[in-house]
Amino acid sequence: MARQRAFIIFAFLVKYRDYSLECRCAIHISGYCREPFVYVHQVALWGADMTDTDPSQKAELIDHIYDVALDPERYEQLLDAWEKRMHPLRGKQPQFGPDTGQSDEQSEFAVHARRAGDFLDRLRDPDEETWQTKLATEIAATFCATPGGRILEANPAAELLFGIQIGKDISILKLAKNEAAELIEAIAAAAGKSKKSSLLRFTAASDDRAIVFHIAPISGQTSTPMAMVRTSELGWPENLTKLMKDAFKLTLAEVEIVRGLVEGKSVKSIGTGRGRSQETVRSQLRSVLAKTETRSQTELIRITLSLMDVVGHTNNEPETKVATTGSLKSIPFETMIMPDGRRYDYFEYGSPTGRPCIYLPIDYGLTRWPLSAEAEAVKRNIRVIVPVRAGYGHSSKLPPRVDYAGETGADLARLLKHLNIEKIAVLCLGADIRYAMRLAIAEPGMVSGILACSGTLPTQTAEQYERMGKWHRFILANARYAPLILPFLVKAGFSLARRIGKERFLNSVNADSPADVRTFALPEVREAMLLGSEIALSDWHIAHEAFARECIDSESNWADTVHNCPVPVRMLQGAEDPQSPKATMLELMHAYPNVNISIIENAGQLLFFQEWRMALDELEAFLQ
Repeated sequence: MARQRAFIIFAFLVKYRDYSLECRCAIHISGYCREPFVYVHQVALWGADMTDTDPSQKAELIDHIYDVALDPERYEQLLDAWEKRMHPLRGKQPQFGPDTGQSDEQSEFAVHARRAGDFLDRLRDPDEETWQTKLATEIAATFCATPGGRILEANPAAELLFGIQIGKDISILKLAKNEAAELIEAIAAAAGKSKKSSLLRFTAASDDRAIVFHIAPISGQTSTPMAMVRTSELGWPENLTKLMKDAFKLTLAEVEIVRGLVEGKSVKSIGTGRGRSQETVRSQLRSVLAKTETRSQTELIRITLSLMDVVGHTNNEPETKVATTGSLKSIPFETMIMPDGRRYDYFEYGSPTGRPCIYLPIDYGLTRWPLSAEAEAVKRNIRVIVPVRAGYGHSSKLPPRVDYAGETGADLARLLKHLNIEKIAVLCLGADIRYAMRLAIAEPGMVSGILACSGTLPTQTAEQYERMGKWHRFILANARYAPLILPFLVKAGFSLARRIGKERFLNSVNADSPADVRTFALPEVREAMLLGSEIALSDWHIAHEAFARECIDSESNWADTVHNCPVPVRMLQGAEDPQSPKATMLELMHAYPNVNISIIENAGQLLFFQEWRMALDELEAFLQ
């Protein structure tokens, strides 16, 4: 039965392969591109030792992978079966440094994990795959039509740019007679049995611009046969003008010039439409390039299209709230734009004019403090700045093939400069300590000191992995030894958390630490963690890609970062921390003598939430 189930899933993925390619093609035609998730870390043992695996054991593991894709609640069964295989492999590895052995890119496990991950995407959020959702979130002018050319549905961009009306036919597009017939023929082919996709290029009658039409079949059953038609004409989101004015300090006239370029107009036609000379438009364009720090019209358009993608897909999302219920007050996100066009969000609490502290909330995204702790920040005159780093919340993902920790640290520096902050203390959780250290190294004098609560330092030995709680060991050991399989494991874990609820999931993860179980049971702590983690997992976002990349980066060798950190580093470490327990921290104290570590008994990884008064007392030494 398991063999049949795996085959059915594989057949399902093959069946939809062409459709997924069509979606990517349409995205490219619309003028913006989403890069695939690529890992740089290429060290793993699975490929090398795959031939040593007992065939029945290998088949069992593959079964578990597909079982989780079908039902995320079987995740812990996969965890236990996988641990049986990983345990002996960890003992074969060198103490620390690059692993030997082949990349597991070619291994059977990586192949099956990728296939199962694709299926998990479709299973997790079926609504996201509906044509109605695609139509509503598409920023390019898009409509659905019957084989005869009657328009059944259209998005606002199509109504605005083409004057499309529901119930009318293709003639409303004002195409040439032969072009209209060609478009109707392509729609009929896509909506019919052949499900044939096509690309058509027509010329706009108004200004001789080329318009590309992508005609694709609609997946699934519909009451009336129809196809989806995406065009290269982009609707300008209402709040993009304000975003560009705020982010780049552009004038309204300069924003209109950018809009004209995005819409495919020449400098001459922009000037004619605005009643200005070409030289005036060119002068304004030079000002735009300088303000946006772009070097060409092409780069300017690329960044603008990226912003359109972000704005267009978040218009209807609850991006203004971090916490929406309970005793914690709602806090709006603030947004800045990075030099490469990425959106980067942040928010603040505590005293608005107080002593600045940047808070790095671990890869679970624990952005909020317990209510009493946030109130104490006000009393102590502390301004708490919380970055929503790349891939979390509405912040854009980091591009592939970057120094992940280095670029994350650089983003922090850009945020602080954006806020005109010259000196700041850092409070961080878990492995986020490496981002604080990279910031301190890259920006001498900016960081006054780093306080880490249940921080982590580079894992040195296989024995240190063995001491971890099973959930932490499962993720982090695979991040080190099987990084190309990790994305599926993380995606499945997030799917499980969404399926059973974050509270039940966090209780399972904390089960190896009695102190953490007690801490999470406190009402203020539970509220802060459940609401603060919305940027990682909620009904509007799932940050599994960023989480996986961060785990892989955390298990690389960043010992030099610790040794080279130029500012005081203080660590309060829970003795029951399931990731870095007391025995491990005693070893790391000797390895990293420049880090001042105190071990707190009866505390775990949630030490800050349990002992926030102690943490704020320690932080006082670094606050300016």
